[in-house]
Amino acid sequence: MKMTEGYVKYRKGYKYQLAENYRVQTTIKPSASIYTRFISLTTDGVLTVRTGYAWDGASGPTWDDGTNMRGSLGHDALYQLIRRDYLPAECKAEADELLRKWCVEDGMWSLRANSWFWAVDRFGASSADPDHRRPVLVAPKKINQSALQGV
Repeated sequence: MKMTEGYVKYRKGYKYQLAENYRVQTTIKPSASIYTRFISLTTDGVLTVRTGYAWDGASGPTWDDGTNMRGSLGHDALYQLIRRDYLPAECKAEADELLRKWCVEDGMWSLRANSWFWAVDRFGASSADPDHRRPVLVAPKKINQSALQGV
């Protein structure tokens, strides 16, 4: 396992971390099953998001509540698979529709779910784009070599 000493590498922008594995049936069925450290999607469309996965909840001018946590989790996981080229960009529209479906199933008002769908349909492309990966940050910027002595 690769280790760093004297500094940490991290990514910003996450609010939530999954406490237990989550599985849901999707309409996205890849030609070959996809397996990553935190996300898998089988050829029959079963999406599994594993314990420890971090996501940012709802994006934009809105709030997180019980009607959108499952939707935002599944949507973020699917966008991550698109962003990392496991799924083709054409799957974005289906991921957006699943977000709306999951939110309505979980009690979100249809008007709110439709406005979410409109927003991700119009403005979500950059979040699914491979160039939109969250950068790895390093802290501290300058390593104190004397602090490493005796480690």
